[in-house]
Amino acid sequence: MQLVLEKRPKSPTIVEGFPGFGLIGTIATEFLIKHLDAEQIGLIRIDEIPPIIAVHKGKPVEPIGIFYAKKQNILILHALSSVQGLEWKLADLLVKLYKDLQAKEIISIEGVGSGVQGREPRVFYMCSYGENLKKTGLEILQEGIIMGVSGALLLKKSIHLTCLFAETHSTLPDSRAAARIIEVLEKYLGLKVDYKPLLAKAEQFESKIKDLLEKAQNATQQSDKKKQTYFG
Repeated sequence: MQLVLEKRPKSPTIVEGFPGFGLIGTIATEFLIKHLDAEQIGLIRIDEIPPIIAVHKGKPVEPIGIFYAKKQNILILHALSSVQGLEWKLADLLVKLYKDLQAKEIISIEGVGSGVQGREPRVFYMCSYGENLKKTGLEILQEGIIMGVSGALLLKKSIHLTCLFAETHSTLPDSRAAARIIEVLEKYLGLKVDYKPLLAKAEQFESKIKDLLEKAQNATQQSDKKKQTYFG
């Protein structure tokens, strides 16, 4: 696993979103990159992930890209590739990045399952250092199971970590739940970002993310078939 950084911002807030339930993290970070006009300053290379690059509008899309919004001093990790089985390694890498840049905190974005449809998604939070999101009116997550990179990070004791969990009832891309995350981040970080365009273009946004992920998945399946042909 290799971290490549072209710039080293000082004391940024790190926001990470890996593919998970409802793809909340991937959609929310994509929206932040676009609306904060963040530039790509790095990437994470992982040997265990197949060397497959999605192409969008004639340009390659990094499986795990690192973007920087200079005005807000926010470092954004945006991931399209599944990182299942690599959560501990990624958590260790994020902790190292946090310490190297003397970051203020890491904000981890996740989706959590909800069996209730037809209501506005709720957002819960957990913090490793107090209740710093009280001003947003959110509730602390009282019960549940946390998996993925967020779960691994929560067991690290040497970082300031805030986890945001948006309810979603679908395994498909859920822009409405992601919009609730953006709304919370706007209040918490003072981003002055309007989350309403994410709602207005929800279907278009979800279609784009879904298409990129499906292309990557199909390419992986084709790669696996070739391996079976070689060795079968």
